[in-house]
Order: sequence, then C-alpha cells, then structure tokens
Amino acid sequence: MRRRGGVPTEQDVDPATIETDEDDEPRLPDLPDDTSDTIAEAPLAIGRAAIEHAVRHAPTSPGVYRMMNAASDVLYVGKAKNVRKRLSSYARPTGQVMRIARMIAATATVEIVSTETETEALLLEANLIKQLRPRFNVQLRDDKSFPYILITGDHWAPQILKHRGAQSRPGRYFGPFASAGAVGRTITALQRAFLVRSCTDSFFESRTRPCLLYQIRRCAGPCTGEIDFPGYTALVREATDFLSGRSRAVKEELAREMEKASDDLAFERAALYRDRLAALSAIQSQQGINPRTVEEADVFAIHQEGGYFCVEVFFFRTGQNWGNRAYFPRAEKSFTPEEVLGSFLAQFYDDKPPPRLILLSRPIEESELLAHALSIKAGYGVKVLMPQRGEKKELVVHALTNAREALGRKLADTATQSRLLQGLATVLGLPQAPQRVEVYDNSHIQGTNAVGAMIVAGSEGFLKNQYRKFNIKSDNLTPGDDYAMMREVLERRFKRLLTQKAESEQDAVPQWPDLVIIDGGLGQLNAARGIFEALGLSRVSLVAVAKGPDRDAGRETLFLPDRPAIKLEPRDPILYFIQRLRDEAHRFVIGSHRKLRRKDIREAGLQEVPGIGPARKRALLHHFGTLKEIERASLADLGKVPGISAESARRIFDFFHARPA
Repeated sequence: MRRRGGVPTEQDVDPATIETDEDDEPRLPDLPDDTSDTIAEAPLAIGRAAIEHAVRHAPTSPGVYRMMNAASDVLYVGKAKNVRKRLSSYARPTGQVMRIARMIAATATVEIVSTETETEALLLEANLIKQLRPRFNVQLRDDKSFPYILITGDHWAPQILKHRGAQSRPGRYFGPFASAGAVGRTITALQRAFLVRSCTDSFFESRTRPCLLYQIRRCAGPCTGEIDFPGYTALVREATDFLSGRSRAVKEELAREMEKASDDLAFERAALYRDRLAALSAIQSQQGINPRTVEEADVFAIHQEGGYFCVEVFFFRTGQNWGNRAYFPRAEKSFTPEEVLGSFLAQFYDDKPPPRLILLSRPIEESELLAHALSIKAGYGVKVLMPQRGEKKELVVHALTNAREALGRKLADTATQSRLLQGLATVLGLPQAPQRVEVYDNSHIQGTNAVGAMIVAGSEGFLKNQYRKFNIKSDNLTPGDDYAMMREVLERRFKRLLTQKAESEQDAVPQWPDLVIIDGGLGQLNAARGIFEALGLSRVSLVAVAKGPDRDAGRETLFLPDRPAIKLEPRDPILYFIQRLRDEAHRFVIGSHRKLRRKDIREAGLQEVPGIGPARKRALLHHFGTLKEIERASLADLGKVPGISAESARRIFDFFHARPA
C-alpha cells in the first residue's frame, strides 16, 4: 500500500535490464548414461573410419574440431595445438576409455575450424560448447548474467540501482555480485549510509515534496532541494569511494564528522553520522569473510560426490566479498575434477570479464594457456593460481567447504524429489516414475489478454529454464472459453514436438513429458484428451486436477482417462506435491498474464480506463508522474487527486487491479 508522500517502486533496478532472477542454486543435472561396458566393434569401426577420413584432410596447426553423428547433432567439441595429431589419437584401435569409445562409435563426420593460435582455439571451443551443448563435453548449465551496482552518470543527481546486461549507460559499474539479493541488500545499506537516490528520473522530475525515502532517512532529497548540489555530489563521491575499495577512508571521515558534530553539540547531526557508520558496518558484516591481502579475485573450488560435481565461486572485488554461487556442471563420471574445472572456467569467462587473479582448489592442465587467453580478451594481465599457503589458501579452503555443503544439500533435495515422483507414479498407476512432468494452466480477464503457460518439473525440482508461455492467438475463440484455450496451447506445444528431430535417449533433459497435468476438471481433461488422440500421442500420461467445493485446497479430485476419479487424503504427501506443481503453474501463468496486461495498458494509456477523459488524465499524471505510479496507487491516494471523485477512483483502481480468471 502506498503511504502519504509517495515512495518510488522498483527503484533499485534499471528498467532497461530487468531480468528474472530466482536467487536459488541451479538445478542438479541428470547423470549422463555411461553404464554400458561394451560396444559392438562394427559401430566403432565405422566411427574410426570417419575420423581417419578427417585426419587425412586435417591441418597440423591449431584449431577446433566437432564430432557429429549421422543426424548432424554435435557430439563433442575439442581443440588442439595440432588438430591432425589429436584426431589421430581417436583412430587408435585400443586404449580408449568407455566415454571416448561411445563417442567414437556415434561419430559419422568431423568438422574442423583452423585458428591462428592455440589461444584462439581455446576461446572458440568454449564458445561453441556453450552454444551447442554437446553430449560428451562438460557443460556449464544455468549460466545467468550477473548483476552489478550502477551509479549513473547521465543526470546531475546520480541514481544508484541494480544493472544487468550490456554496460552502455553512462556511469560507474561495480560488480559482479553473485545474486540479485546480494545487490539489493547492498543498495539498501548504501542508501542508509550515503542517502543516494534510487528513484527513476521520471519520478525524480515529478516531485513537488520529498518522498517516503527522505522521511525514513534513505535519501537526501535532491529532487526538492533538501540538499544542494555540492552536498549531494559529496555523498555520491563517498558512495563511489566505498564501492571502489576505499571503505576505511570513508568510515574514518564519517567518524571525524560525527565527533565534530558532537563537540559542537549538534547531536541530531551526530546521530545521522552514527547511523551512516552503522549502515556501512552492516554491509561488511553481511559479506562474511573479507580478505586483507586480496584486492580482486574469483575463487573456484570443485567437489565431487555420487557421480556429480559442484563448483563454488566466490567473487572478491575492492577487498570485499560480493557473494558466492554454486554451479552443478553436467559431466560424465569418468571426467576428473581437474578436467571438469578446466572446461568450466573457459566457458564461465566466455561472456564476462575476468578479474586479475583466479584462485583454484585443483590444478588444471592448461592454466597458463587459459591465463594468456583471458589476458588477451580482457586487455590486462590475468593470473590463474592454485595457492599453497597464506590467506589465498584460506579463501580456497572456505570455498571448498561451501562446495561440499552445497552438493550435499542438492543431493538430499534430489533424493526427496525422486521419492515424490515415485509416489506420484504409484498413485496414478504409471509404469515408472516420470522424468519430466509438464503442468498447464491458462489465464485471462473476460477473455482479454489470454495466455497459457507450461511449467516443468523433474527429479531435480522445477526446471525454470524449460518454462514456456503461450499467447492465445486464435481469433475465432469465444472470449472466456477455457477449454478452447487449453486445446490451442496443447496443440501448439505437441505439434512442435512432433516436427522436431527425434531426441537422443541420453539427453540430460528429455523434451517429451512422461506426465501432463492440467489445472481443471473433467471438461479440461476431455479437451486435452481430444488433442492427444488427434495427434496420436499414446505414450504421454494425462491427469486433470480440480479443486474441491468452493475451490478448497486439500479436497482436490484427480481425473484420469478411462479410470475412476481419485481423491487423496488431505495430509497425503503426494497431494501436497500435486498442489505444489499446480500452484507453481498458477503463479507462472498469472505473472505472464499480468505482464501482458500491463504492456497493453501502458501502450494504450489511460484512455482505456472507463470515464477518464483528457482533463482527468492530465490531473492523474500531474499528481503521480507516471502511469506505473497510477497503476500502483491505493484507492485512498487516487481519491486525493483534484477532479477525481470517489466513483472515478474506484473505477481506476478496479481497472488496474482486476483479478484474472
């Protein structure tokens, strides 16, 4: 709810770079299937023949090679200082580990790209692995961009905000931070310490009185002249100095100002400096470990357990800990931790600038080559080290402890999820636990802005990078016809699957679901069943979930084709699991609908609101500044606008807050 005086919302995010960020650990990948202990000689001979053919035309210079199967799917991307020599090693009749033998047996063709240097080959290899995700390579998964803090430089009163993506806006960038949560906490503390504004420029320009952030001492109020230009510039300089690593000097200066104010008996001003010092201390206490001798470094530690790998990354900039994050790369068990870490690093820095120092928990084979490649790419010297003693060693040990704990948590979570999927299979009479569950729902308001959505779950939890939304496109649908909307969504989804190439049985995330769950009752089940029968889908199980009387959660009914309906006990763990799947689909589709509706409203403007003419539109914009602020205003705030009656305020509020079906 808005309060008197107003407060900017979404103030710490650059609107040009908004990106979904869940701040959770990436999912644990499926273990690749490497259980085969024998391979027929015939496929091996065919694969070796294809490789020998490539050897005859391969250069003896550096380059990158791609091994491909008969369907032209890339199996493996590799690099070599001498491509011909490397390919010849694959053509040897004996001495190959099982992973390499399986890759050779599946190879039909080899493509080669020559490079000027081995450094170029390393960079190209990392780029191609990230793009193509070959089955036999180590794969860095869930590689989202990292958030930065930006202090803008294109306004006389700089703004502090979170930023992602291309750093094209003028200003100073500080990062990377491990998560959006770490950035948000730091920005909040910086506001308390330096009183730098976080509102958008449009909000800033429209103010006639200070907002709530000024009243709670999180902004100096430059918008209404509560602080003059030199005073605000000094605050921005202090914030920049703190983020640049000069935190001790900033704290000492604030302490001196506090003592001076106290000596002058200006106790209110002294209290303000005291609060600012406390906010800076809070930032550094939240950061946990802060190195004394390491100014800028990324620390990587790898741990292996149960056939899985976890790489924990810590980011240190300006002598401060800016967070850590766990990664779970996909790699076969035959890879050594050193091999996984080396491939991971090359892919990790493919699209982000490296620090001047990279610390590792294990030695990698091509550390000097990697350091040289990153130095060329960054334009400054980069060192890759495995420290043996001192503070650097302590940082690596700390990261290794976190890697071990993160993998332990993920393995425990995965085991629980697997038990729930097995229980779901038992309840629904499925032949085996589903590897991929897709849940569908749709949303609209009286047929407008209709959108369907699909969420995906598996043994590792929700697979959020597999979620999809479907804007309903059919013009001949009756507004509000939920059955027709569901038919369109399912038809589009499964027609596309049918036209795609047959997937490999060893894909980490199968594209075909084992189970489809529909949010709805018997009518929705019949609509979905009709689409499945028309498309000839017989291997996908189908169930519809309907809430009880008065939409009472806990009394759901499960409808299955050609079987009696099922009601589970209210405290059944499988019922809770189904509810969680359905609620996640509902959350995602409602969010997608609201984004679509907000976009339409902002494109159309206030003329879409019933009873709002040009005069009232001008009054609203003059009072709130932007359409976004009008959308977020409470009913009471709308009623305070000159010329807006109680009835008009109610119409405006209802228009922006109507609940989708």
